[in-house]
Amino acid sequence: MGGSVSDEVKLMVKNEIESHKVMVFSKTTCPYCMMAKNALKDAGVPYEVMELDQRSDGGQIQQVLQDITGASTVPRVFINGKCIGGGTETKAMQKNGQLLKLFQA
Repeated sequence: MGGSVSDEVKLMVKNEIESHKVMVFSKTTCPYCMMAKNALKDAGVPYEVMELDQRSDGGQIQQVLQDITGASTVPRVFINGKCIGGGTETKAMQKNGQLLKLFQA
């Protein structure tokens, strides 16, 4: 990764996070991304997803997410504008009932 990220991409990522109650930044072949999406589905939580490996600006988006969250990996799951983590965290929250509570908050 690295390189400079355009303000346009930064703004787009910010808008996606703010305009969707649940936003998942994912890659189609990533097992942790599948884990997060399945956990959301199993909890009955509707979500919006952006598959970074299907976009020409995916690397830039991932850089912006790293700047926002401090983590460079996907998935990055946001609920109500706050990053709750990745696949492992999302699955754990689904198992203990926190995922639906957070969504309903």
